[in-house]
Amino acid sequence: MRRKRRSAPPNIYEMFSDIALLMLATFIFLLVTILITARMAEQYQAPRLKSALANLQIELDKSNAERKRLLANMNTLASLSTEKQMEKALAAAGLAKGKNHKDFDVFVKGLRDLPGNSLHLLIDATGSMHGVSDFLIPVLRVIVIRSGKKLDALTWFSDGKADTYRGTMGEMFDRLMEGAPFTGANETIGYGFRYAADHAPAPGAYLLIGDEPPADRIHYFHIPSPVYTLPIGHDNPETNWHYQKLAAETGGKMLHLELK
Repeated sequence: MRRKRRSAPPNIYEMFSDIALLMLATFIFLLVTILITARMAEQYQAPRLKSALANLQIELDKSNAERKRLLANMNTLASLSTEKQMEKALAAAGLAKGKNHKDFDVFVKGLRDLPGNSLHLLIDATGSMHGVSDFLIPVLRVIVIRSGKKLDALTWFSDGKADTYRGTMGEMFDRLMEGAPFTGANETIGYGFRYAADHAPAPGAYLLIGDEPPADRIHYFHIPSPVYTLPIGHDNPETNWHYQKLAAETGGKMLHLELK
């Protein structure tokens, strides 16, 4: 009886060839999938990106226009006398006439006691200050003008966060309104002073403006210059006590402003 011949064993080269072909097919499949996905993404995302870029350009144009307007206003103010600047700032704050004007004039006389030639403002930017944010800038401008000091820096603080701005007075006030949150509930005054000391040179005096007592610990010996405090808003005995203590511990003075 005739024996059946055994089939030849698989050739090693054929096996590698089959594996290579399989890998090539897999690669081509993945490449085609990627190309199709990229094409679809381009078709759907490109219009959205173009729309987003167009909107950003519109916003940029608006910002540039507003910047030019503000610079024009600053140039106009710079050409005015100190008294004329005061009149414009007081009018913007609603303090141009009557008892409010008188109260403000009484307050600003104390600003002449600030030592040195430079001033660093510290602004409470928590939610409780949101109600005064609309007239805060004109009031701050009046404060700086009447103090006779150079505004060297401005720092806001809220909920363990802070930021310090330097530059011209107009630039600092613009950045304050753009960057300060005016939200939150923790008046972290201690942190604000630490941040201010780390991000700007020691001024002739600090001026703290806020309406609530500190929510954290203030290390008085870390504050390099006298602190003048200005509690605003409702008459809060606790706020007044802390502001008075801060001023006394640093060699400053607590000022008063009543807007009725």
